[in-house]
Parts: sequence; C-alpha cells; structure tokens
Amino acid sequence: MRKTMYLVVIFALSFIGLYQGLVEAEDDPSRPLVYVVPVEEEVERGLVAFMDRSIQEAEENFADHIIFEIDTPGGRVDSANEIAGLLSAVNIPTTAYIKSQALSAGSYISLMAADIYMNEGATMGASGVVTGDGSAADSKAQSAWVSAMEAAAERNDRDPIFARAMADDSIDMSEYGAGQGDFLTLSPSQAYEVGYAEGVVSDREEVLASLDIENPQIVETSPTISENIARFVTSPIVIPILLSVASIGLIVELYSPGFGIPGIMGVSSLLLFFYGHLIAGFAGHEAMILLLSGLILIILEIFFPSGVFGIIGGGAILGAMLVSGADMGHMAMSIGISLLLALVLAFILFKKLDTNRGLFKYLVLKDQTSNELGYVSNETRRDLIGMEGYALTFLRPSGAALFGDERLDVVTEGAFIDRNKPVKIVKVEGSRIVVRELNKEE
Repeated sequence: MRKTMYLVVIFALSFIGLYQGLVEAEDDPSRPLVYVVPVEEEVERGLVAFMDRSIQEAEENFADHIIFEIDTPGGRVDSANEIAGLLSAVNIPTTAYIKSQALSAGSYISLMAADIYMNEGATMGASGVVTGDGSAADSKAQSAWVSAMEAAAERNDRDPIFARAMADDSIDMSEYGAGQGDFLTLSPSQAYEVGYAEGVVSDREEVLASLDIENPQIVETSPTISENIARFVTSPIVIPILLSVASIGLIVELYSPGFGIPGIMGVSSLLLFFYGHLIAGFAGHEAMILLLSGLILIILEIFFPSGVFGIIGGGAILGAMLVSGADMGHMAMSIGISLLLALVLAFILFKKLDTNRGLFKYLVLKDQTSNELGYVSNETRRDLIGMEGYALTFLRPSGAALFGDERLDVVTEGAFIDRNKPVKIVKVEGSRIVVRELNKEE
C-alpha cells in the first residue's frame, strides 16, 4: 500500500513538472511572439473594431511581429482608411500575407504593411471606388482614393504607378493585362516582379521562414461573438432588412392581443440594430441618449395619452437610428424602406384582410354570443341615454366619465375628447356606453 502511494506521488509530481515545463516552453521569452490577425470578408466598421482590439493586444503583450492574413473582396473606403490609420501607428513590424484575394480596400490595407507575401493563385488590385448601387464614385472621391493608394505604396518604397493603376482605369497597363478602362490586378509573379510582394509562398510557415522568424510563439486572434454580431448587423444589406423586420413586427403586434411573437421579433430586431452599432463604434452617447429618451416618452404616452409624447418619442428613436449609421444617407434610405413596408402592411391589415377566405378564416373566431341567440352578458341600461356629465380622463376613444355620482367606462364615436369636457350619452349597447361631446349651443 505504501509503495503504491509513493508511485502515485511520484507520478503526480512528474506530471506537474512536465506541465510546468510545457507552460514555460510556451511562454519562453527567448522565442519571438507573432500575432496572426485574419482580415477576411467585407471591409467594414466591425472589422475596424476587431483589428483595433487585436493590434492593442499585440502591443500590450510586446509582440515581435504581426501578420495580417488577408482574404477580402474589399468594402467601405472609410473603414479602410480607419484601418490604414491603425497600421500607420503600429510600432511592431507588420506583414500582409494575401491568402486568396486582396481587392479594392483589401489592396490598400495590404500596401500599408511593411512586407507583402502572396499565396500561389492570390490576386491584389482592382481598387476602383464605386457607390452602393455599383456606379463609379464622383471625381472628388476618386481623386482622394487614388492619392491614398499612392501614399500607401510610397510609404514602403513601392512604385506608386502600380497602386495608381489599381484605382485609376485611365492608366494603360496592357503589359500586365490591364488596358485603358481596366483596373490593374496583379498576380503573385507580377507583384513580385514590380516589387509589390517580397515573395510567393504556399503557407504561413513559408512566410515565417522568409521573415527569418524561427520557432515562434503564434497567437491567432479571432472576432468575438459581439464583434461578429457587429460585423453582421452593420452590413449595408442587413440594416434595411433588420429595420423592416422591426417595423413590421411592431405593426403586426398592434393588431394582436397581448404581446406575442411579432412584438418580440420587432423589439429584438431594434435592440440588435443598436447593439451591433454600439459594439462597432457607430452609436455613441448621443444615440443612446436619444434612444432612451424616445423609449421613456413612448412609455409616458401609454400611461398619459396625449399624442405629443408618442410623436416626440418616435422622432427621438428615428434620430437615434440616423446618428448610429456610418452613412446618414444610407441610414435614411434604410429607414425609409422599413417605414414604407410598414405602411403597406398596415394598409393590407386595414383594407385587404379578408377573414372569410383562405387561411385567415381558420384563425379568426366567428361565433358570437348575441342577445338574439339568448346570451345576456350584461344588462343594457337604456335609462342612461341622454344623461349629461363630463370626461374624467382623455377619451381616445375610451376612458371614464362622471354622470351625477356615477363613474362609467365610456367610448366616443371615434373623436378625441379632452378631460373635463361636457359629454352626453347617445347610445348604450350592453356594457358599451357611447358618448358625444356637448357643444356650447347644446
């Protein structure tokens, strides 16, 4: 028994020693620390937030090198400019490893790195500026982008004419497969020939070997769940869909008793929109203040109906959406699309919904417990007809009114009646008491 205990203790100590040795080997300060940051999918504000965090983490851990593994078709020019600003401020050596494609904004990001290596079959270029509808941007935007591409090339002693040809289709680069009217796109061999790539490689290990980095500690960063949500939600395609779901869900909820699936979908879409834009850095303090103010005003409208609180609250929420977007014009268009869809749906629900045909006839209860069938749910007090009193609350159209010493729940014929206004009972149908505002002449 004692011998067995000795063996267990020796095994445990050996295991602990081996584990500590592995940890020390992993954290060996003599080994170079290399951060690998993926630059993938569309270049947008969510990617900016991810790269900012990754670069800060690398600097805080005193990394020796940062490798940006690039595979992107491009994206937003303003986001590319922000990423370029991050790269220009980095004091750690940087390398762009183009795994597949570095097009448009991706080529600009690659040019900001000190070294560029391209995978076999990768491409870099085709960097013309286009608007959201696919047409060419105005001359001012084009000129600024071409200058930025040239500056990125010159920053690392690369011939700027090729960067210019990537963004300006008026330059003839026929010898590289891009005549006038075409944006230049370089293959790995062409990029190496003109000095835009330090080498052609097949994997990350070859990149490290080319950089003379031996036995490195590799730290691969990846977007968090919040950053992935932000990247998805801030997509120009997703924004109008999300806002449309929010408006349609809330509209449908108005026609449903209680609070159900449409309302949950509407509120969830709205919260997801603001959450993603907050993480991405679009929504600042002013947007959150407007959103909270709008929600508070709408809640006040529920308890103190006047119409004013609701209008101001809705305007505040729309304002919060506008200032939360990267492009106010695109955000205004997205809001317009969602409101249009909501109005169309409201019209259908008001005018076109036939509950006697199709699936809807099975969803709507048709049976009635009328007096003619022998049902008496409430005594009809016809003696109230003609009585005069005054409104205790706002009647929009329902509320309470006082007739003599009796407080009654009433409803108007459809018009709004302010508090303390004189009213007269004109119809009684069971528990439904209909009133009308008294004019001075009456």
